[in-house]
Amino acid sequence: MATHLDLEEQEQLDQLKHFWSKYGNLITLTLVLALGGVAAWNGWQYWQYRGAEQATVLLDELERAAQAGDSERVVRVTADLQAQHGRTLQAAQASLLAARTLHDAQKADDARGALQWVVDKGSDDAYQAIARVRLAGLLMDQKAYDEALKVLDAKLPAAMAPLAADRRGDILLAQGQRDGAKAAYLAAYRDMDADAGYRRLVEAKLAALGVVVGEDAATKEKTP
Repeated sequence: MATHLDLEEQEQLDQLKHFWSKYGNLITLTLVLALGGVAAWNGWQYWQYRGAEQATVLLDELERAAQAGDSERVVRVTADLQAQHGRTLQAAQASLLAARTLHDAQKADDARGALQWVVDKGSDDAYQAIARVRLAGLLMDQKAYDEALKVLDAKLPAAMAPLAADRRGDILLAQGQRDGAKAAYLAAYRDMDADAGYRRLVEAKLAALGVVVGEDAATKEKTP
């Protein structure tokens, strides 16, 4: 009986050895890859957390520099954020803040560069859209009208479309294209929420062009 059990155990052992010799390397490799994947995921998560944390510290520093009106520090910190943490939301937020601060400091070219960075390299569609609208306005101020209109030609999130249309109307009006400006303002007006405060401003722009806009968005030209 004992011999029978010994033979059966030996047979099972031989089968296990055969199985391991055939599939052992594959099993080991699979385990290594699985464990490596877990380690890589944990490492990536930690890196993301650390990156966001460091980006927040730099953003706080930038906000202090902006409040102090220290444009040189604003440029330096923004460049650090873009270079070191360019894929974070903080980098886009910092660039938008830097653009506004630099514009107020009469540094239009630096402001333009900050906005262009968000357009080209920002990781968030909403921030990119905001940057496009602001960049178009800055280019309009510089009388670079065709370039400003080109900036607005990208597909934008629905929430930003009315503001982009309003900015397009401003640019067309600055070019003397009244009919195009009217069409752009009407598109902005119709796409804005009825209770949006900015809608009143668009309505005033339309009125200045002789267009009366009713609550139902019906329009008519004022007669001379």
